[in-house]
Amino acid sequence: MDGNGRWAQQRGRARTAGHKEGLEAAKRIVRAAADLGIKYITLYTFSTENWKRTQDEVGYLMGLIKSHLRAEFEFYKENQIRVQHIGDLEGLPKDVQTEILNAIKDTENFTGTTCVLAINYGSRDEITRAANKAIAAGKSRLEESDISANCDLPELPDVDLLIRTGGEKRLSNFLLWQAAYAEFIFSDTLWPDYTVEEFKKDILEFENRSRRFGGIENKQGAAK
Repeated sequence: MDGNGRWAQQRGRARTAGHKEGLEAAKRIVRAAADLGIKYITLYTFSTENWKRTQDEVGYLMGLIKSHLRAEFEFYKENQIRVQHIGDLEGLPKDVQTEILNAIKDTENFTGTTCVLAINYGSRDEITRAANKAIAAGKSRLEESDISANCDLPELPDVDLLIRTGGEKRLSNFLLWQAAYAEFIFSDTLWPDYTVEEFKKDILEFENRSRRFGGIENKQGAAK
């Protein structure tokens, strides 16, 4: 969800204003995903590298995460959104940890879209932690299955479609393991301006792509 800061700066506003608008964009896209019957959507909310930002901006983002999780229960309930988390939870402030765990608990029985919040998340960090968990469990030689089984949410399916807004064309340490065969869409739209209509257009483009997963395409367009 890239472009919040640039969106605000283009309007002569503080970067924090962009993050607030970005939250509204996230809500409309999550609601749209639920309406479309999409089972999982992961939002890159705060990366392990984002701690390098100014203390004021980091503090604002932590406060926004905390207040959003507390205030939006009715939004989750109305749309049957189940909240999950990936990332280094223990590296977050205790009050933010508490709000994340409460949101997970409060929404655990909702049956609609699972919204995964990547907070204090970096894919290299996740893979390293997964490997260390496997080694601590007695593994001396790691297989792919050992890494997958020890990722933050091992039940999470691999990424089908990865959308990055804001004009940048890189993964920025996001779901590197899970996105091995993902389709990518890079949008020039800054995240606060990303609309439901553009989201649906991107979903349609994904549906029209041929996915071969390293195989070859047969006459029906499927991989073999």
